[in-house]
Amino acid sequence: MDEALENPWEELIDGQAVVFNRCPSLNHNAIKGNLCCIFGNYLHGKEGIRPFQRFDTWLTEKDHFIPDFMIVCDRNKIRGGGRYVEGAPDFVVEVLSPGTAKRDKGYKKDAYERSGVREYWIIDPVGRSVEQYVLEDGAFTLRDVYYHYRAYELEDMTDEEKAEVVTEIRCAVFGDLSVRLEDIFYYVD
Repeated sequence: MDEALENPWEELIDGQAVVFNRCPSLNHNAIKGNLCCIFGNYLHGKEGIRPFQRFDTWLTEKDHFIPDFMIVCDRNKIRGGGRYVEGAPDFVVEVLSPGTAKRDKGYKKDAYERSGVREYWIIDPVGRSVEQYVLEDGAFTLRDVYYHYRAYELEDMTDEEKAEVVTEIRCAVFGDLSVRLEDIFYYVD
């Protein structure tokens, strides 16, 4: 594993090259930027732990992905003069797009699980939701699906329903970090 793919917008998925034809949407980019701010601030001063946005990740010979966002706790996994990560990141986020949703929820989720990613979030900008998967005994367990409700949606809820609304996600990899849903979906229409 010492040569990068030819196209910077190309992933290797089960041995097949897949090229992305478009740049992500405004909402997609807003979420990635928000994650960089949230986790960048949290990780500031923590030696060796690196957050990445759209960085080559070589899980196996057949699977070279470019996650929307990830965190690597072991700097020894950063290879090729800082051009890619070899092996499983500790934390990965994929933000759904119409062209990638099926892969992100299917093959890529399974590949992340097989390779040992400790925590995987799937964020849906349209549904304003976050699925949180945590690796337990070698398999992903869905910890929860979190929803960020708009003000008008909250107005239509009963007091009992509002009391059940969860507004923060407790990160499994970093147990002392709670991420507010409103921060993830800031600037998202």
